[in-house]
Amino acid sequence: MVTLSPRDRDAGYAEIEQRRSASHESFLAHRAYFWARVAGFASLFVIITYLLIDVEPRHNGGSWYGYTLGTIGAGLIVWLAWLGIRKRRPTPGSWSLKAWTSAHVYLGLSLVIVGTLHTGFQLGWNVHTLAWVLMMLVIISGAYGITVYASLPQRLSENRREMTREQMIESLTTIDKQLEAAAQPLTREDADKVIAALEQDVFASGIRARFAGAGRVDATRRALEHISTDRAYDDDPDDLAQRKVRALLGKRAAQIDQIRRQMQTKALLEIWLYIHVPLTIALLAALTAHIVSVFYYW
Repeated sequence: MVTLSPRDRDAGYAEIEQRRSASHESFLAHRAYFWARVAGFASLFVIITYLLIDVEPRHNGGSWYGYTLGTIGAGLIVWLAWLGIRKRRPTPGSWSLKAWTSAHVYLGLSLVIVGTLHTGFQLGWNVHTLAWVLMMLVIISGAYGITVYASLPQRLSENRREMTREQMIESLTTIDKQLEAAAQPLTREDADKVIAALEQDVFASGIRARFAGAGRVDATRRALEHISTDRAYDDDPDDLAQRKVRALLGKRAAQIDQIRRQMQTKALLEIWLYIHVPLTIALLAALTAHIVSVFYYW
């Protein structure tokens, strides 16, 4: 049995704490914002050289400086698009997925400077400007992705309240069974409202339904409003049944709101990929056309 000295034990504990801290570190803050500093320095360098270098008759994509920025920008775009493939091959170390994602974000933002100065602000109705526009749209959609992934997972966790999706559905099913039994003594009119609430599709498909979120008027809320608290409750069995049904309808509405908030938040997390990825593919196609046309007319 090997006995470690206090110094070795302390070093081991320090290493464990360092690894634990790194595992909880955000990709945005990876290595003390290393890639943010790299991208910031590179962007500043490009701006300074753009202002100091004199190109005749003016800066444009066809000058030697424009070609230099264009080559850098094209290389960055291709490399940044590689992240989708890189995600399927996680590795530790300096080029871990977290490091790659951090570089993807900050170097992607630096493309605003590199790509725009490459054009020399000469934009028009052509494939070259199309490539620049698509690049900007990809960057904007990526910035949206950063925002939602930085904030929405916490909202998902808070809304779940330690419940899984299956537990939410199970809770709703339990309430529905209780509601169905409690509605038996009601009048025909009241019972029809409850039946309509039970028959509504909580998981209605479609983009509009997923993004609508909680709080919207539906069959459950209409039933809740119909069986109003304004009615005079006493010891009459019918009044007691209405009170119980109303309480269950309130629980059902609250459970539906929780499920819909979960669906809405997940939709907000997913929707940007349905925009960002196709825009990236379109950008690569426009970039190819841009490069081919440049060499064709060179």
